[in-house]
Amino acid sequence: MPVIYQFSYDSPVRYLPLAYMLPYDVISHYPTLSKLPRSMGALNASPGWGKVILSQQFLNEIMDAVASLAFPHFGFGGWKEHYSGYSPVWRLSYALPLWAKGVEKLRGWGVQALFALPPDYEIPFCDPEDVRQVMKQVVEQTIEEQGWGPMLEVIRNMPCEEDFERWDTNVRKDFLRKWYHTRSKRVQTVSLEECMEDEDSNIHSLPDPKGDFTEQVESEDFCRRFKATLSQKDMAILELRVEGYTLEEIADRLGYKTHSAVVKRMEAIKKQFIQYEQESGR
Repeated sequence: MPVIYQFSYDSPVRYLPLAYMLPYDVISHYPTLSKLPRSMGALNASPGWGKVILSQQFLNEIMDAVASLAFPHFGFGGWKEHYSGYSPVWRLSYALPLWAKGVEKLRGWGVQALFALPPDYEIPFCDPEDVRQVMKQVVEQTIEEQGWGPMLEVIRNMPCEEDFERWDTNVRKDFLRKWYHTRSKRVQTVSLEECMEDEDSNIHSLPDPKGDFTEQVESEDFCRRFKATLSQKDMAILELRVEGYTLEEIADRLGYKTHSAVVKRMEAIKKQFIQYEQESGR
């Protein structure tokens, strides 16, 4: 008759199988996890390890290590380390009980399977690609089971700068470029002024990219305040223009019969912008 091991639901012991699933290139970054004996016999022979596994240090390290494996499969750019604790996805990546449950459900690798190994069996390090595939399936299944899909879509469409660590990383630069309209999917844009500028118009000039940061912030705030004065339809025209859509495409998307109506609205937005500049004393 097989032995059934029992422990409290919130015991860190339940996460021990995840520690032995970590690839070497991941576990080597964590001092406590990297020193775990690689056999159950050696683990049981060292009473001190029982205390270590129940410690906060073990829990912190296993949470962080598994979160780094889970995060990339949420479909957001970059790595977990690029994001701050304010990011909802960063927090979801630390759902350790769900990852432990998912791995056991998918591969049968849980506490019972771990403790059933022969005492002298040397547990090998797992193949990084195999672990990546396992975590990919586990994260995708968990998102579906927990109903996180709609929430993640909202987070993806409405990011906040507070979600990102203030490091000089490509993922944060990409966010800032999109958030402040300094890059679009189809055309290169730098500012609200430029995106309103047509081929035959030179009403506005581009700001100096090397200018004072205070001026840049003030300019971004000014653009946000101006956009708040626009009607919903004018705002839609402006946003589509920023994203690089042609006048014909904008007309089609917003239900205008011809693109000339869009041109007229763009001209009206320009005039409104110039008037707003003058009234604001810029």
